[in-house]
Amino acid sequence: MKKLENKICAVIPVYNEGKYIYQVVKETLQFVNTVIVVDDGSTDNSIEKIKNLENVKIISHKFNYGKGKALRTGFENAIQSEFDFILTLDGDLQHQPEEILKFIQKISGYDIVIGNRLHNLKTMPIHRRMSNFLTSFLLSKKIGTKILDSQSGFRIFKRSILQKILPNFSGFEAESEMLVKAGRQKALIGFVDIATIYNDNQSKMKSIQAIIGFIKVLFI
Repeated sequence: MKKLENKICAVIPVYNEGKYIYQVVKETLQFVNTVIVVDDGSTDNSIEKIKNLENVKIISHKFNYGKGKALRTGFENAIQSEFDFILTLDGDLQHQPEEILKFIQKISGYDIVIGNRLHNLKTMPIHRRMSNFLTSFLLSKKIGTKILDSQSGFRIFKRSILQKILPNFSGFEAESEMLVKAGRQKALIGFVDIATIYNDNQSKMKSIQAIIGFIKVLFI
């Protein structure tokens, strides 16, 4: 398996992902040197499942603050540890760790590479499809860079750009916030096609809260 030796880590925010987290972390470790798991106040057995795995660093939040806060915690730790490349993916197996190699192969020519699911819409629920098209369109207009999939959390960053675009929002809107900040930094953003997967996990995103958060991002 191809790694960027001693340079790459994965940050995985976790909130009650006991069903899939062991598989996600175990498979991710095939491609990165370290996995930083940020437990955002889980009340299930997520951390018990992975606590004995090597090359896994677990950081725990006392409360469930939100995905943006969990990402920031992981990012700050990765930057402090001087990883050159920081990858993010979700802990619910909606991102296939085997696709990490695509990101590694492409990041050298970009500051950020984002997984694009909108190339294949057959398995994406219609409401998510519409939401993603709209948010991607609005963000593209705001930052002047074509964004193919604004809601994808499967991403890789160079440390040099990540430390300039850390999120302040605590919820799911943080991922859009980072793209706005990246646009202001004139960051080079690339995309790789990834699988569109929706398993039996229920989304933790609350629609009204997410809409309000996204509108706030458009005005920062």
